[in-house]
Amino acid sequence: MKKKKTIPVNSFNDKYREGIIIARASLNGLPNSKEIEQSHRDEGHLFILQEKGTTYIEIDFQKHKIKAPALIYIHPNQVHRLINFENATVGTWMITSENLHQEYITLLEDLTPVKFLSLKKEPLSIISEMLSLCITLSERKDEKLYYSILKESCNTLVTLVISQYLSLSKSTDQISRFTVITKAFKLSLEQNYIEIKSPAEYAKNLNISTAYLNECVKTTTGHPVSYHIQQRVILESQRLLYHSDKSIKEIASELGYDDYSYFTRLFTKVTGMTPLAFRNKNLD
Repeated sequence: MKKKKTIPVNSFNDKYREGIIIARASLNGLPNSKEIEQSHRDEGHLFILQEKGTTYIEIDFQKHKIKAPALIYIHPNQVHRLINFENATVGTWMITSENLHQEYITLLEDLTPVKFLSLKKEPLSIISEMLSLCITLSERKDEKLYYSILKESCNTLVTLVISQYLSLSKSTDQISRFTVITKAFKLSLEQNYIEIKSPAEYAKNLNISTAYLNECVKTTTGHPVSYHIQQRVILESQRLLYHSDKSIKEIASELGYDDYSYFTRLFTKVTGMTPLAFRNKNLD
């Protein structure tokens, strides 16, 4: 996939028109598909279960070494590419938002972005067995309720993954109001970062004062609201600069900046280099 006007998106083909893919493969060496070897987004939520061996993957400019037993979740917004496999047995499933229960989408948004999670023997066994069952069910296309069976079994698999990530977090009873508000802000930011750049607007949407929102976010994360707004915008601009051939002016406009020079100054302030320098640096 050469650079295009937009970041490439791997979409479901006619074979997977239900919007769900479940598979397991043994892999060694380079990926055998240009679609996954080149940087791209996916049309759905991607889950990778590393059952054996090692997988090397790059997600939003960060390279990761996933060594079994482990799993990782990749959000549809994240740009990624598979680099290499070392004697790997990998289970993967991808599911569109339309097929996921809304409560799971909310929980996944809350987790994003996540690092890969090392698994203990028991949860690995449970998730691996559920994956095998899902693969079996996905092959039973003559079932009268095939789509419903496929969808619900995959949702169960997603639930097991979310549960593993949440087990590392504090219990619901222990979550402070600061944490709750910070999570609500981050979810709102992900949905509105192009249209809304003002901390006051986010505070208004959450029905709290700007000062209180700042206090919550800074206490929880160590950074003020403005920092998170800038970081989210800059991440998206880096994705577009690196993976598409849109002009810098087009990118600025797409991200909600009519003032091209202001966008350039902001990018330079946050990253330490101009947008053009960032693009040229990564041409190779």
